[in-house]
Amino acid sequence: MSSDVNRSLLVIGYGSLLSGYGMLAHRRGGGSKLVARDAFPVMLHNARRGLAKPSSHGSYLAMDLEPIEPNQPIIAEPARNGDDGIGALGLVFDRQWAERLARREEYNPAKFLELLDFADRAHKPLGEFLLQIAERTRFNLLAYRCALREMLNYTSHGYIFHPVPFRDGRVAIAAVGSGFEGSGDPGVRSKRNEFGMDRLLSLDDALKITTLALDHDGQVGYFVECVLGGLHGLGVGDLVAGLSLAGECGIDLVRRMASAVPLERELFLQATSLDETSYRKSFPGVPTRTLQMLFG
Repeated sequence: MSSDVNRSLLVIGYGSLLSGYGMLAHRRGGGSKLVARDAFPVMLHNARRGLAKPSSHGSYLAMDLEPIEPNQPIIAEPARNGDDGIGALGLVFDRQWAERLARREEYNPAKFLELLDFADRAHKPLGEFLLQIAERTRFNLLAYRCALREMLNYTSHGYIFHPVPFRDGRVAIAAVGSGFEGSGDPGVRSKRNEFGMDRLLSLDDALKITTLALDHDGQVGYFVECVLGGLHGLGVGDLVAGLSLAGECGIDLVRRMASAVPLERELFLQATSLDETSYRKSFPGVPTRTLQMLFG
C-alpha cells in the first residue's frame, strides 16, 4: 500500500514541461503526455540549463540542468512577477502518473516505483528521501548517482531523479541528465557521455553539433516547447539570450512560435488542471520581456 506522504509527487519542470504544448506532447501526437493536478511558477537558484541530453523522443538534444556550484543543491522558490532568471514550473502529479513520468524521462518505471516504495517505508515524501541521499554524498552528482545505483541495482543512461529543495522546506524532484562524467554505474554509459555532450548548449550551438545526426525540425520544435513557458510569465530569458533570429533557423523558430502560441493557453490549462481563476491567480499570463523581444 502506498504511503499517504507520496500520494502526490512535486516535480520541477524546466524543459519541455514548461508549456502545455510540451507537457501534452502535442508536437509528437500526445504519446508521452503528462497531466498534473496543479502548477505554480518557480525560480531556480544555483542553476543553469541548456541543450545537452540526446532525447529518446527523436534525434535532438533535450534540456539538462546543472548546479553552478557543483557541491551545493539547486534551490527553488515560488517565482515573483517580473523574475526572468532560471524560471521553472512547479508541478503536482497524482501518484498514478509516476510510471508515465518515469517512462518519459527514460527511467525504468518499475525501478521508479521501487524508489517510491523505499520512500514510503521511510515515511518520507520522495523529494525528502532523495535529499537525505544527496546530503550524505555532499551533493556530488556522481556520488549521488552511485548511491542510488547501489540502493536500486539500477541507473539510467537518460535522466535520473534528483532532489530540489525549496526555501520553505518542501522538496521537489527534477529529472537531471545522467551526466557526462558518469551514470553511477561503470557498466551504463550515459547518453551525454556517449555523444560527447560535455557542456550545455544554446539552440544556435546545438544546431551546429556533429556528434549526433540531428533532426533540425525536431530540435527547433523541442525548443519551442521550452520557450513557450514564457507566455505564462515563466523566466526563459536564459534560453533566448543571444539567440539569433537571422537566417533560416530564426525564421523557422519564429514561424513555429507563431503557430503554437494560439494553442498554448488552452493546452496549458488542460496539462495543469487549472481553471481560468486559479491560472490568473498564480500566473502573470503575459510574455516575459525577453519573449516579447523574440516576437519583435
